[in-house]
Amino acid sequence: MSAVLFDFSGTLFRVESTESWLRAVLAGAAVTLTEPELTETARALETAGALPGGAAPAWLPEDLAGVWAVRDESAELHRAAYTGLSRRVPLPDDGLHDALYERHMSPDAWSPYPDTAEVLRTLKERGVPVAVVSNIGWDLRPVFRAHGLDAYVDAYVLSYEHGVQKPDPRLFSVACEALGTQPEKALMVGDSRPADGGAAALGCRVHFVDHLPVAERPDALLPVLDLVGRPGRPVQPR
Repeated sequence: MSAVLFDFSGTLFRVESTESWLRAVLAGAAVTLTEPELTETARALETAGALPGGAAPAWLPEDLAGVWAVRDESAELHRAAYTGLSRRVPLPDDGLHDALYERHMSPDAWSPYPDTAEVLRTLKERGVPVAVVSNIGWDLRPVFRAHGLDAYVDAYVLSYEHGVQKPDPRLFSVACEALGTQPEKALMVGDSRPADGGAAALGCRVHFVDHLPVAERPDALLPVLDLVGRPGRPVQPR
């Protein structure tokens, strides 16, 4: 392996909980709910799948099915899909739905997994180029900068910037080209078999991690370092 492609949400970073997301927006808008109301509203938003990077919708409204299927192909579609789901849940002010969407794009809403920095830094030290390949509708670069990780990423290949989303092999192809590597020499690391597994069709090797809360997944990325090894040296088992 001469290059590594990483997914973003659920792989390198995890979004905050739905309750934390809601609390932050309510506080910013100076809107108060009782604790039972807040808990119930957060539960309803989670069931609706309104938090990007959070739980998938428990059921998908028929009028949103079309936009949901292609939501990561543009910023407009992404916003429409998630604010559409959010609006299934009554909030004290309609403007809070847009505020929730804006909040999820804030670096404060995201936490890197405990081993993310170590893995990215080590790959950089070994001279192994890295690309972040994400199905997303907004620019995640500020998240990496805010957490001090941007220096370890050589390319960002974001679905909404290319109008194509994983598992379409074209997105992985763009990433390999950006890193100057052949697909068969690239490793794709992600948490979604349906989406990230699409890299295999291009010839990439694929490694999966579980999309878990940050505290529950301290070292799942470390095996990547063994899979890649050091340039010019054989891979040694851990």
